[in-house]
Amino acid sequence: MFIHLGGEKVIRATELIGIFDVSIEEISKISKQFVEYAHANQFVETIGEEEPKSLVVALDKVYYSPISSTTLKKRAKNLLTNLSS
Repeated sequence: MFIHLGGEKVIRATELIGIFDVSIEEISKISKQFVEYAHANQFVETIGEEEPKSLVVALDKVYYSPISSTTLKKRAKNLLTNLSS
């Protein structure tokens, strides 16, 4: 199964680690350090031209997505529900 992150970006559901609101960078010191590390090591990809609304952490990359974290979490939940049916 796959999750659409916005634009033309789709990742495997098995690669997904976490979905966060982009404001987490400002709220949490450790989150900010994590994102700075990802930037420094070129593990970050910004999807599309729109203002990022969510931060998606995958196994090999951190994505800035223009889709809200709430919407992405619903998509992930729907995938899990469909898998267990």
